[in-house]
Amino acid sequence: MNGVNALLPYDFSPLTIASYALVLALYGVALLRMPDSERPGPGRIVTFVVGVMLCYAVMQTAFDYYSQYMFFVHRGQHLVLHHLGPFLIALSNPLPVMRFWGRKIPRSALPWLAPVRLSYRVLQHPVVAPVLFVGLVYFWLSPSIHFDAMLSRQLYWVMNWSMLLDGLLFWWLILDPRSPYISNALGYGKRMLLLALVAVPQMLLGAWIVFSRGMVYDVYEVCGRAWPLAPETDQLLGGLLTWIPPAMMSVLGILIILRRAMYEDGRYPKQAAELAQPSGHMNT
Repeated sequence: MNGVNALLPYDFSPLTIASYALVLALYGVALLRMPDSERPGPGRIVTFVVGVMLCYAVMQTAFDYYSQYMFFVHRGQHLVLHHLGPFLIALSNPLPVMRFWGRKIPRSALPWLAPVRLSYRVLQHPVVAPVLFVGLVYFWLSPSIHFDAMLSRQLYWVMNWSMLLDGLLFWWLILDPRSPYISNALGYGKRMLLLALVAVPQMLLGAWIVFSRGMVYDVYEVCGRAWPLAPETDQLLGGLLTWIPPAMMSVLGILIILRRAMYEDGRYPKQAAELAQPSGHMNT
């Protein structure tokens, strides 16, 4: 497969291409129309674009073909869709840019958006978000469900989109740029705890795949593999990608949040002290 063909969609999806094109167009136009004083720096812009393009690449290039015929490539695909791509997008903090379009929404449409806001608050609840984040990984890697998803075009797309959207929701909750000292954003300690909690079950799942005897995902035997790689090796590599990189993403997220917490503890010492007081404490 030459370089040009490798960039072409294996399973052409007009909805997917239109979605990514729309996101980049909205972001780009908003950037051009923002005042220079409000425009984010080059680092944040590049981080956003790289995150979006990584997700596009694993969904609409030859990478998608190999992910359907090699288990370890599939795990790499979901590593990007559920972790790396959303992590970079959230880290770039695109909300101030996209807020330009929020101002264009007519007031008459605001009541219709109430169910969307309610759904968002439910999905961002600090109990719901990590359960959904880990639960989707376990759900789509259940052998029987995974078998059906890899053989059904519609279910395959539902699987990939659900992983991407859930990854965006979770990493936005974790990397929310608002300070909990001056807003209702989730506290830094809770964010780090969530990152530690979601890492453990993913590590256990990856270890189970690595040390399983026999083939866990025989759908790749049915469809055939893209490369002459031993099935055991394919499963081993896929298990390692399920085990180690997600844990490293949690560690990286904890380090970023810890750095923010240390920085803001100096900026907002009074608020930090008040938050540290136990519930019901009264000054005497």
